[in-house]
Amino acid sequence: MTESFANLIAALRQELEQYGEMLALLECQQQQVAARNADGVYQSIGPIKLQAAAIQNARDRRTERCAELAQSLHRPKDATFAELMPLLPEDCRPLLHALVEENNELLVRVRQRVRQNHLRLSRSIELMQSLINSLCPTAEVKVYNGQGNMKARRPGRRPIYEAVG
Repeated sequence: MTESFANLIAALRQELEQYGEMLALLECQQQQVAARNADGVYQSIGPIKLQAAAIQNARDRRTERCAELAQSLHRPKDATFAELMPLLPEDCRPLLHALVEENNELLVRVRQRVRQNHLRLSRSIELMQSLINSLCPTAEVKVYNGQGNMKARRPGRRPIYEAVG
C-alpha cells in the first residue's frame, strides 16, 4: 500500500501542477483580451489546448493510481477518495485530503476563468458584430421572435448613400 499511496500522491501533485499551469495561461489570455490584442488572444489558444490535454493525461494517471490504491486496500477500482480515506493510516490522511481539496479548488478557479474569458470574448464579438451591422445595414440582423428564440432577418436593401448619410 505504501507504494500505491506514494504513486497517488505524486499523481495528485502532478494534476495540481497542470491546473496551475492552465490558470496561468488563462490569466495571460485574459490580459490579452483586456488589452484588445487579437493576435495575442489567437496565439494563446494553442498553448491552452495543449494544457487541456496535459490536464486530461494527469487526470487519467490520477484515476489509475487511485484504482491501484483501492485495489491494494481490497476495494473496488472505482472507489472514491471518501471511501478510501478511512482505510488509510491516520498520518496519511491529511496529505491526501489537502491535495484533493487543492485540486478541487484550482479546478473551480480554472472553470471560473474559462467562463470569464468566454464571456469577454463573446462580448467583444457582439460589439464587432454591432459595428459591422451599423456600417453595413444590409447584413443579417438577429432578433427575438415571439417564442424568445433568435431569428435572423434581412432588412430591406437601401442604397449605400442612405446607409452612410
